[in-house]
Amino acid sequence: MAAKKILMLVGDFVEDYEAMVPFQILTMVGHEVHTVCPDKKKGDTVKTAIHDFVGDQTYVELTGHRFGINADFDEIDPAQYDALVIPGGRAPEYLRLNKRVLEITKHFARKKKPIAAICHGPQILAAAGVLKDRKVISYPAVGPECKLAGAKYGKIEPGANNALTDGNMVTAPAWPAHPEWMKQFLKVLGSKIEA
Repeated sequence: MAAKKILMLVGDFVEDYEAMVPFQILTMVGHEVHTVCPDKKKGDTVKTAIHDFVGDQTYVELTGHRFGINADFDEIDPAQYDALVIPGGRAPEYLRLNKRVLEITKHFARKKKPIAAICHGPQILAAAGVLKDRKVISYPAVGPECKLAGAKYGKIEPGANNALTDGNMVTAPAWPAHPEWMKQFLKVLGSKIEA
């Protein structure tokens, strides 16, 4: 397997598991993952949030960890990366307002490079205008945005543990889908995992 250079877009209150677990999985199998955030530099951190369901009508947001930024957002060139990962949480709702975030996302879509987005991550894909006629899933509350952006919205399995691949794009509804989401993304990346 040839190691890939992967860009991960994060921001304050990115969902803890959706940033940390994919970062760990992808680096564990030999890929190089650069984490970036607008207005942050290598060595900075973002605050994460843990989303959990405890009986309310929606998730609660608990304090997570600090997640390290290992590359400077202002200096990255998306042409130097093989793939893009967009975790969920609250970060995508404001990252999608950043013009450069949208330009970076459009680059990966236009070049048909692998893209993995989970939970609220597809908000960035919708804002970038790259979901027309694409099959995707997301956190259910993001479904209307995906549909308005022209996506063919897929079915979320009970337990939110499924993922959906459409060509170069792999999406999932929430962190319980990590095993399936990362398995499908690794396949799109051309990674081989020996049993």
